[in-house]
Amino acid sequence: MSEFNDRSVAIVGSGPGGMYVAQALLEKAPGCKIDIIDRLPSPFGLIRGGVAPDHQNTKRVDKKYTQTITNNNEVRYVGNIALGRDVSLKDLTEIYDAVVLAYGAPYDNKLGIPGEDKENVYGSNAFVGWYNCHPDFIDLKPNLEINTAAVIGIGNVAIDVARVLSRTPQEMATTDIADYAMDSIDAASLKDIYMFARRGPIEAACTNTELKEMGELEAATTLVDPNIIPTDLPDNMDDRTKKVRTRILDTLRLLSKSKANEKRRTVHIEFYASPIEILGSNKVEGIRMERTEVVNGRCIGTGETFDIPCEMVITCIGSRAEAIEGIPFNERNGIVEHTEGRVAPRVYAAGWVKRGATGTIGTNRLDSYAVTDLLVSDFSGKAKGGPKEMDTFIKGRGLQAITFDDWLVIKELEENAAIEPAPRRKFYTVDTMLEALNTPR
Repeated sequence: MSEFNDRSVAIVGSGPGGMYVAQALLEKAPGCKIDIIDRLPSPFGLIRGGVAPDHQNTKRVDKKYTQTITNNNEVRYVGNIALGRDVSLKDLTEIYDAVVLAYGAPYDNKLGIPGEDKENVYGSNAFVGWYNCHPDFIDLKPNLEINTAAVIGIGNVAIDVARVLSRTPQEMATTDIADYAMDSIDAASLKDIYMFARRGPIEAACTNTELKEMGELEAATTLVDPNIIPTDLPDNMDDRTKKVRTRILDTLRLLSKSKANEKRRTVHIEFYASPIEILGSNKVEGIRMERTEVVNGRCIGTGETFDIPCEMVITCIGSRAEAIEGIPFNERNGIVEHTEGRVAPRVYAAGWVKRGATGTIGTNRLDSYAVTDLLVSDFSGKAKGGPKEMDTFIKGRGLQAITFDDWLVIKELEENAAIEPAPRRKFYTVDTMLEALNTPR
């Protein structure tokens, strides 16, 4: 019999950060009971709602997460239960021996410039959530009857946004993009998409794999000014970084050989440009940019400005978590206040809510395992009631918790509703998920 058999942990959030904590607990505290609590009926966070719909291979990490839940009697999924709405942190600390906050960073950072509140300005979380059929963003309804869109950033998310805006229905046939989003993108009069990066090609935040896709679009051409691409890399750059950067520069050189207006849409990648104002009255009519330069590693403005007429701005400048009552919060950094993962007695943080929206899906693994080591070492005192007490709490509040078996029913319904070769047709709202689940079959 394991020393952890009487222990229980609540993990708030079923994205990568939370799922890796669950995996670590299975290894480091065998016998411990684990409840993975999520505000949506659907699990796995950004794997479902954030990864680009045309990157289905990336989404397949959910198979490993599914095994974590279904192959172990110690783990349960408790969906449709929201921290701060249905249950408080105090409630959870009274029910479980430890609570891990892993609810991600689902809110967009702000540019902090004039005009950001105009109509047709969106953050990437909202815009990606819209075309990914996330229940929070289906009512976004961006106006795509425009000539030009500006995307701020050149990280992978910015490239995802520009690429999805450039795809044809045929290219997206094997994806799970929302039908309403694909219809809107295909019908759009959109002709030009500008991507603006504050720094230069050497500092581009994207991966070469993502960048290469921009040269393989059926109905869009991607342009880069060849004169802006350096021929040499800094001498003080280590060999591994040089190898990565060389590949990106080589891809940019290939893109620079393209010509505008060869296809239906044109994507323009502009380096050394930072937004300083969004122009227009109530709606976006343009964006004012300042030329920048990188000096001793710092990006600074030159004072030279230029305007680009556009009718939409999508910011891809990072994400932040939300403040929830009872949880200490760092407003400046948009993360939970913590000390090496400890938030309060028996309360911990993992993933993006702990360290900010940085790194890849896999980056969460090491972080979550380190937090789990702290948690397990802190186990002490009389064991709490755990999952059985949580069931009593849920029943007493009249809540409908979604089990993983319930989710598998919803998942099967989505897959059955898809038109081949699409993998699934997602439900648009939480209510339609629950209605479908509760309908006799």
